[in-house]
Amino acid sequence: MATRPVGMPKLSRRSRILLILGAIVLIALIAGSRLVGTYVDWLWYGEIGYRGVFTTVVLTRIALWAATAAVLGGILALNLWLAFRTRPVFVPVGGPEDPLARYRTVVTERSKLLGIGIPVAVGVIGGLVAQGYWRTIQLFFNGTSFGVTDPEFGRDIGFYTFQLPFYRWLLALAFVAVTLSFIGALVTHYIFGGIRLAGRSGQISVPARIQLAVLAGIFVLLKAADFFLDRYDLLLSQRSDLFTGATYTDLHAVMPAKLILMCIAIFCAAAFFAAVFLRNLQIPALATVLLVLSSVVVGAVWPALLQQFSVEPNANEREAPSIQRNMNATKRAFGITEDKINTVSYQGAANVSPEEVAQDQGTVSNIRLLDPTLLSETFTQLQQQYNFYGFPDELDIDRYRNAEGELQDYLVAVRGINTDGLAANQQSWINRHMVYTHGNGFVTAPADRVSSAPGAGNDTGAYPVFSMSDVANDGQGRIPVEQPRVYYGELVEDYAIVGGDPGSQPREYDTANSRYTYQGSGGVPMGNLFKRLTFAAYHGERNILFNQAIGSESKMIFKRNPRQRVQEVAPWLKLDGDSYPAVINGRIKWILDGYTTLNNYPYSQLTSFRQASSDTRSVNPQPDQQINYIRNSVKATVDAYSGKVTLYTVDQQDPVLKAWKGVFPGLVKPESAVSPELRQHFRYPADLFNLQRTLLTRYHVDNPGAFYANRDFWQVPADPNSGGGNQSEKQPPYYVLARAPEQEDVTFQLTSALTALRRPNIASWVSVSSAPDTYGQFTVLQLPTETQTPGPVQVQRQMESTPKVTQDRTLFDNPGVRAMFGNLLTLPVQGGLLYVEPIYIQPNNENAYPQLARVLTYFGGQVGYAPTLQESLDQVFGAGAGRNVDTAPGNEDEQQAENGQQPEGGQQAPQQPGGGSADPEVAQAISDVQAALERVRAAQQSGNLGELGSAFQQLEEATRRFEQAQGSGG
Repeated sequence: MATRPVGMPKLSRRSRILLILGAIVLIALIAGSRLVGTYVDWLWYGEIGYRGVFTTVVLTRIALWAATAAVLGGILALNLWLAFRTRPVFVPVGGPEDPLARYRTVVTERSKLLGIGIPVAVGVIGGLVAQGYWRTIQLFFNGTSFGVTDPEFGRDIGFYTFQLPFYRWLLALAFVAVTLSFIGALVTHYIFGGIRLAGRSGQISVPARIQLAVLAGIFVLLKAADFFLDRYDLLLSQRSDLFTGATYTDLHAVMPAKLILMCIAIFCAAAFFAAVFLRNLQIPALATVLLVLSSVVVGAVWPALLQQFSVEPNANEREAPSIQRNMNATKRAFGITEDKINTVSYQGAANVSPEEVAQDQGTVSNIRLLDPTLLSETFTQLQQQYNFYGFPDELDIDRYRNAEGELQDYLVAVRGINTDGLAANQQSWINRHMVYTHGNGFVTAPADRVSSAPGAGNDTGAYPVFSMSDVANDGQGRIPVEQPRVYYGELVEDYAIVGGDPGSQPREYDTANSRYTYQGSGGVPMGNLFKRLTFAAYHGERNILFNQAIGSESKMIFKRNPRQRVQEVAPWLKLDGDSYPAVINGRIKWILDGYTTLNNYPYSQLTSFRQASSDTRSVNPQPDQQINYIRNSVKATVDAYSGKVTLYTVDQQDPVLKAWKGVFPGLVKPESAVSPELRQHFRYPADLFNLQRTLLTRYHVDNPGAFYANRDFWQVPADPNSGGGNQSEKQPPYYVLARAPEQEDVTFQLTSALTALRRPNIASWVSVSSAPDTYGQFTVLQLPTETQTPGPVQVQRQMESTPKVTQDRTLFDNPGVRAMFGNLLTLPVQGGLLYVEPIYIQPNNENAYPQLARVLTYFGGQVGYAPTLQESLDQVFGAGAGRNVDTAPGNEDEQQAENGQQPEGGQQAPQQPGGGSADPEVAQAISDVQAALERVRAAQQSGNLGELGSAFQQLEEATRRFEQAQGSGG
């Protein structure tokens, strides 16, 4: 007796209600935080005036999600409906234990739920995946022409970068839709008996055969389209380990194979469509076997045989045309074409007279002594002022006009707020978010000048010569700043609640004796209860809701890091790892470099952005992505007080930027909007230069045969201060003021030495200009191959092994002092290469900071080692070589004294005995400081670095006792 199939157990009404309520709560919890975050983003974009960016991205994502969901869900629903509608009227039962009976019952009873629910679920999931491709869609609709065609098909590069990715996406969507529909129809027909596996060959109903044959034919037809597009993808082939692009095998075997396979696929699709009218499925089966075998033989075996027996024995000749195509495309795509590079044959002289060096007013007179990566602690100790202020781990280098009107490079930094530095008893919510809200001051130090001690005015050289523009001196430092308060910076992570009702007392800390109320345009108003509730939920902080000091005029400042702000405004840009501050028209602005990149430029070399752009000093490494096109087409500024973000065009010819301007009209200002003062502070970005110098090590070669043989290749040298043997730790480039051969003026430029491939000797010196008139122009000094000029690692080792240096090894063995080698600069001087490296020492105590102790120089096998650059140059070249090197800060200190400011060291020098200090403890501390200073001077004159380190430690302790005595006496 047959048993009636049992359906799914039915839930009671109460259980259904509970399940529905549980699902609603779960969805609310998941979606609630996203909705709050989206609303906060909407408020933030409105505050900075770029709500159009937010709406464009959101609407594009929503439209893409809806369209994809409709296509996937609709096609799947149609095929499920067809399969269910054409099911057999009488379903043969396989017996009392028929495993499909239960499923048939469930599907029949809930046909609408399953017929709608499954396509909806698939559509929603597919839409969520597809909405991440919003960039591809927007670039397709706004793409422009490159004006350059590929060498194989003659198509504009825009086809490969803007259109082909869209076609690929459409094809992938069609594959997914057809595959899911085939699986859905197959399962439905199987459950309802349209397909039976009983017997030797099974049975299939006519409706099932027709539907499945049509779907299979469409799938194979899509595969034919895939073969057709594969031909274009071959121009990005990675078959060769040497270059990117279609190789000889790709052009003469794989590309014809793709056309053959496309024709076979069309024939195979026709065979499947024929199965609609023919009961025999052998024809489509044979066509499928033909397609598979052809893919193996024509698509794989034949190219492998051609590569093995024809190409590899003659690769240098066979691959020459493809290598030439790769060389041409790579140079265009990465901006290293011949018109941007001035290559100079450089003799690498080893003998230069002192008079010639002294006459060099372009490079030698501007040699930088201060290392921005080592002096952050010095800035912090001497200019931090309070524990809640701070400086970044790596300072920045920029240029300004000095008092004499000459171009001068400076170490620059803003004294930013760092609430993580608050003491334990200061770590209240009010202090972190409502009191200590902003930094204060713009600090500069001439990069080629030092002072013997903070506030001292002699030239024995150990400390930077500071100038501070802050609230205390109304911003009137060496670089005048109208608004020195810094609400947006690199150190701040916390949000801040600023502003207040008219008449309320200021509560933000400004100076020791004053409080301040924010007057800028930055921040989202949060006066009404709904916004306070929103921000309380967003930050998970109830104090936002109950704090009584928050009034109708209060604002929430968040997303305060300049990089984050620019990235939110322009999500299609990749940003350089280093943002730097500059004073533009009296206001502190952060300047950032934005890149447009591609990974589908035909024949251009695919390169790891992170690996090629990184060095030992990289702070914010680039994403680990393969790219083969880049332009620094956008410069961005962020106002340190208001947070205003402004984007400027700096490469009007970039087709990718033109496309994004079409997506976001008005977002990027034209190049004409860049003010002359702002342009004066544009720097060529280090990440781009790192990437380009990596490519130049190979792509300076013009001959395909030499390229194939790796002949005359260079490499980026290892950082000599990181061990010098690990090639992955590349020496960073350095910003310097110099005048290289064939440069008319002293130029602020980014420089790097390059060595011969797998050899330590230097092969070339590369620089790129940051001057407005010559911005982006490369100078390559190519050294002769007949002689070998020592490279950075060799010079470093020779410096360290010099008898004068080894005599001071006690410094390195002294547990109380740590020595640090600064940046090893390579500079062209009078036909040769001069190496300059500062040595810093730092006593090992809590309040110590790095101080310049010695200057190492190297030229033509001679090493200089002295307390000052002038003496070191005299040792290398002879007496008088360094006479025009000015390292004394006297005139700057004198000018500050005339203006009634304290010396640029940032603290007052100890008073002389009898100078008005009657406290015996203070007088004794002054005497100790003076004794320590005398010991420092004696150690500097003797050249004993061990004694010098001990003397500096004594000076630190004496200065601390003086400050304590002065504080207790006051």
